[in-house]
Amino acid sequence: MTLTNRTPLRLLGAMLAAFALAFAQAPSASQRLIAADLDQVRGPHSKVFRRCIGAGRANEGLRADWQQQLGVVQREIGFDYIRMHGLLHDDMGVYREDAKGNSIYNFQYIDELYDALLRLHIKPFVELGFMPSALASGKDTVFWWKGNITPPKSYDKWAALITALVRHWEQRYGTDEVKTWYFEVWNEPDIKPFYTSTLGEYLKLYRVTAEAIKKINAAYRVGGPASAIPYSFEEALVQFCAKEKVPIDFVATHAYGVKQGFFDDTGDRGTILDADPAAVRSRMVHSRELIRNSPLPNLELHFTEWSSAYTPTDPVHDQYHQAAFILDKIKGAQESVDSMSYWVFTDIFEEAGPRMTPFHGGFGLLNYQGLKKPAFHAYRFLSRLGETEIANADKSSWICTGKDGGIQVLFWDFTPVAPPEGVNDQVYYKGNLPAAPKAPVAVSLTHVPDGTYLEQIYRIGYRKNDAYTTYLDLGAPAQLSKAQVGAIASAASGEPSETRLVTVREGRFQFQSPLTANEVCLIVLRKM
Repeated sequence: MTLTNRTPLRLLGAMLAAFALAFAQAPSASQRLIAADLDQVRGPHSKVFRRCIGAGRANEGLRADWQQQLGVVQREIGFDYIRMHGLLHDDMGVYREDAKGNSIYNFQYIDELYDALLRLHIKPFVELGFMPSALASGKDTVFWWKGNITPPKSYDKWAALITALVRHWEQRYGTDEVKTWYFEVWNEPDIKPFYTSTLGEYLKLYRVTAEAIKKINAAYRVGGPASAIPYSFEEALVQFCAKEKVPIDFVATHAYGVKQGFFDDTGDRGTILDADPAAVRSRMVHSRELIRNSPLPNLELHFTEWSSAYTPTDPVHDQYHQAAFILDKIKGAQESVDSMSYWVFTDIFEEAGPRMTPFHGGFGLLNYQGLKKPAFHAYRFLSRLGETEIANADKSSWICTGKDGGIQVLFWDFTPVAPPEGVNDQVYYKGNLPAAPKAPVAVSLTHVPDGTYLEQIYRIGYRKNDAYTTYLDLGAPAQLSKAQVGAIASAASGEPSETRLVTVREGRFQFQSPLTANEVCLIVLRKM
């Protein structure tokens, strides 16, 4: 097809205008060219992006609005697994002891949560933590909800709890189902805010937990350390398991794209985005290299948390920039990891306590009211790509085809924008940030089956599926009325910005488009 063959759905005048625009946008040396031959198949399109998603803590998963939002995510994206903190926390009612010190178990709240997850066709990526207070060796806690971060006072009782819980899951869900789950021992034991003890104590905790699980069924998958800092605990755990013959199936670790700031349990500390384009993805690639060169080179690698910033008060999470950030990291790391679990799916997230405004820099793909952020649409666009990836030299795009004969082209500009000197994310990314123009894009496909196609164009960018900027336009109200929620939802609905019929002749499809910084564009061709 050529641009002069486009046939709009309605008026002849619009058709003539489209023809004129097409001639004006003929490819030039200043354009970015994305070219592919549909006969040149790269292979199956990677689904690493949808392998896992994060959530705050287990108890939040008992809320109706949390489950409703997860339902939206599952219908429109469809993740395989979900990981969250606090499964064994006191607010889940899992463990206490009687007057004689005998253990008492209660798994009713966990049952309610896991039943809901499985109804929504998402499996648990089980994070085993934090410590029930009745089993804890100390009183140190983290977060507003006070998760206990100390080792167990009795490893025998800890092992018995893990054994009872896994056997309970076997009975309730069946061995074949539990074999498909992952069991991750603790969260970020390499930093004091999450674990008060030493590496040696963590290795003991890991060993006791892993051996308890494997004693029930050797096929159950267990791993760790879910580390925060590259790369010492990862390497230490692998070396320990290889030397001591301790079972391990996967390495779990985390990555965030900031260059200033540290753990933020209160949401009050400032962060600064790392403008290095390789941030996050280089961490993922190197972790795979470390495993490949270790005594256990075939271990799976799961990044069970990742995002731009590790605080739930960084407004970059709400901005349109986040969509291109997500796509860039997935594209660069997908061949190095077995999963990369974006942190998190919803702003219903209370590490620093309930937030006071509808947009507050929360981690979520969705805000409190279920409004779809640019990050949501990035994942939604990814989920629209077909099963087969076409070879393509452009590093910021995918070209895919589906079993139904459809064709999808997803491309973006990724331009990391760090705050000016002396300004942090919490100030800079809170504002209205218009996008600078970038080189226009020309898409050229060959060996496209001739025929008529419905062409739909979807975009994410400044004022394009940009809920946060619409929120700013409304005056950034501390609370949203129903009408305001509706207005933002309409502006960020994810509907196509352009729809037309196009005719492909002689196997050629061409498309030209302007592009702005950190804009994302998805072309969907559906054969009529």
